[in-house]
Amino acid sequence: MAKQNVSEQFVDILVRAGVKRMYGVVGDSLNPVVDAIRRNAAIDWIQVRHEEVAAFAAGAEAQITGSLAACAGSCGPGNLHLINGLYDAHRSMAPVLALASHIPSSEIGLGYFQETHPELLFQECSHYNEMISNPQQMPRLLQTAIQHAIGRGGVSVVSMPGDIASQPAPEKSIEHALVTSRPSVRPGDEEIEKLCRMVDEAKRVTLFCGSGTAGAHAEVMEFAERVKSPVGHALRGKEWIQYDNPYDVGMSGLLGYGAAYEATNECDLLILLGTDFPYNAFLPDDVKIVQVDVRPEHLGRRSKLDLAVWGDVRETLRCLTPRVKAKTDRKFLDRMLKKHADALEGVVKAYTRKVDKHVPIHPEYVASVLDEIADDDAVFTVDTGMCNVWAARYLSPNGKRRVIGSFSHGSMANALPQAIGAQFVDRNRQVVSMSGDGGFTMLMGDFLTLVQYDLPVKIVLFNNSSLGMVELEMLVAGLPSFGTTNKNPDFAAVARAAGAYGVRVEKPKQLEGALKDAFKHKGPALVDVVTDPNALSIPPKISADMVTGFALSASKMVLDGGVGRMLQMARSNLRNVPRP
Repeated sequence: MAKQNVSEQFVDILVRAGVKRMYGVVGDSLNPVVDAIRRNAAIDWIQVRHEEVAAFAAGAEAQITGSLAACAGSCGPGNLHLINGLYDAHRSMAPVLALASHIPSSEIGLGYFQETHPELLFQECSHYNEMISNPQQMPRLLQTAIQHAIGRGGVSVVSMPGDIASQPAPEKSIEHALVTSRPSVRPGDEEIEKLCRMVDEAKRVTLFCGSGTAGAHAEVMEFAERVKSPVGHALRGKEWIQYDNPYDVGMSGLLGYGAAYEATNECDLLILLGTDFPYNAFLPDDVKIVQVDVRPEHLGRRSKLDLAVWGDVRETLRCLTPRVKAKTDRKFLDRMLKKHADALEGVVKAYTRKVDKHVPIHPEYVASVLDEIADDDAVFTVDTGMCNVWAARYLSPNGKRRVIGSFSHGSMANALPQAIGAQFVDRNRQVVSMSGDGGFTMLMGDFLTLVQYDLPVKIVLFNNSSLGMVELEMLVAGLPSFGTTNKNPDFAAVARAAGAYGVRVEKPKQLEGALKDAFKHKGPALVDVVTDPNALSIPPKISADMVTGFALSASKMVLDGGVGRMLQMARSNLRNVPRP
């Protein structure tokens, strides 16, 4: 049997860790590893057109599967292109292993062609970032990197010079049993008892949920029923907690809606469950706050806590719920449910009048129709900017759908690359990229990746020929819009020229049929929808000092832009309120 080289051993360890594919662009120092993948039937090389796409795709795959995903870039500029997508994966707690191949080891530090220092460059967007400088290091170093990515949830970067990758692998290397899943973390009894006392003493309890409630829907609902608590959520908590939720009071944040803000500020005990919600101006400063999080470094970094609980949400609530006294007073909960329904009744009216005749098309109408006809288990990837607004307001979670975006890092151009990673996981699952024209054109080259692999991703392009969120920020700041207008082609024609299905929609009556036809198409498809750039209204009281990016105004006003089927959910929940 032929002796393995370092690259072959590297790939074998990735396979043992459950990696199914590696995304990247081939080149020089990376070639030995790519060749090892070519000869290994258990893993695929996915050729993208830009390494940033490789990192975004790997991050999306990791979020869909919960397992380790991988990407790679060749030395210097090649691996530098990974960095934005790796930041996103890291901040999304997606377990990703990135290979940053390096210049020849004998030339490091001498200003060689394409020389960079990846062990410095990737430091901030990784839990582990080390260079292999000797073949003897490789197995243990790679295994350590894998365990950091999986165990801590985020990115590990391994740098490896091309000449090291081609050398013979050590014959008697140590192979550990790899960690491929994370444990449940239960808080200590002392913290559970303290939290129990605080809940029992509080008259009005509100739960505010983030992405850390994934897998804990039943436990959150059981606890909310026991203590008669309204349940609000952050954007990343929406897909996990909003569905089948009779205690739902909406979302907080600049894109928020409903009564979530009131519920979090009018309670006397606010429990933050698995959320690192960054906009602390939305959080109260005059009520008791408890935070439950599996990552202790998140505890207390957004608001002053009366109790910090280190543990995952599901295990914490399983310990807590049986111990707290059941509350019978629903007055606070019912008042918040009514406020929520009333709030949604108010904002929805502007977007229900003649929307099927409005030209240019209301983007809210596009999102609403998309929500109605998409599959029950569809994966939506959402561009940063106005598409975040439409996804937050109009996509209806049901426990099977997924919604992925750059919600923590806030990068443009994420939706198409993330759709690539999501679709490779399951070619038979519907994957819909809600792309803005600004984000789509930034990494449009990788539309060709869809065509090359015949990936059946459906791109719904919200084409308002502008950077809509930036225009809104300028408007609120009292500035004239400048540098925000895009001169766009007929994107449907571009799609057809590339070999994909493409259709352009300019009138509302064309929309539903165009989406259904695109969804029926077996390969990649793009629906270019010309939308109204002035669609988003803002409250009249909002002023120049109220918005910085996605931050909150001093008066805590939020954007007002319709709510889709959430109004029906609120009405349904309101029917559960006992009548006197």
